[in-house]
Amino acid sequence: MDNTKIEQLRRLVDASSRTVFFGGAGVSTESGIPDFRSTGGLYQQKWKFPPEVIISHTFFVEATEEFYRFYRAKMLAPDAKPNAAHLALAKLEQSGKLAAVVTQNIDGLHQMAGSKNVLELHGSVHRNYCMKCGAFYPLSAIIASSGVPRCEKPGCGGILKPDVVLYEEGLDDSILDRATQAIEKADLFVIGGTSLVVQPASSLVRYFQGKNLVIINKSETFADSRASLVISDNIGEVFAACNF
Repeated sequence: MDNTKIEQLRRLVDASSRTVFFGGAGVSTESGIPDFRSTGGLYQQKWKFPPEVIISHTFFVEATEEFYRFYRAKMLAPDAKPNAAHLALAKLEQSGKLAAVVTQNIDGLHQMAGSKNVLELHGSVHRNYCMKCGAFYPLSAIIASSGVPRCEKPGCGGILKPDVVLYEEGLDDSILDRATQAIEKADLFVIGGTSLVVQPASSLVRYFQGKNLVIINKSETFADSRASLVISDNIGEVFAACNF
């Protein structure tokens, strides 16, 4: 790890009055949650259907039981704990340095670490609702069920759907607007653990008009040339070394 870059990151955060963090799957891989595109990620694994087909709206509607077989096996990690990246971001928020966390992850680890202003672009596995009556169910209800989970309200029996954005579904406009506004107001924008290839989330980069852009990711991204600082390491290790 480049100690010069670690010190530079620390100085940028210290000088910032309004930092916003935008993170992807790489933020959670150090908590044992697999990403999609890297070696060993979900896209590299063999299933009867490709993962991007299984976690689509059409597949959920037409093959709900098979969707849930994959979802329980590969999309849920109830025992995962926040890593150094999650904890550092929560600490920065508590100190008044971090204005918001914008995340593509659906695991809820930022909240578990203590972050309050978390904008979940792709929803959360911790929120589930009945498609018939709208009743809310926690993650534990999905884990405890088998086959297609259904509403237990008297006279209902509707199918439960995770409050996550599936392929073919649009992002929540209110969350997207809040994320855009937060990024526009930031003076330091830190992007971590994302290859910046997923749209429309990756297009949020263009809304940043502040002074310093920092990218922490193991592989290159299209925004590297625009960044004030690029660190090609695991984000949890980088944040732990910074000791914010």
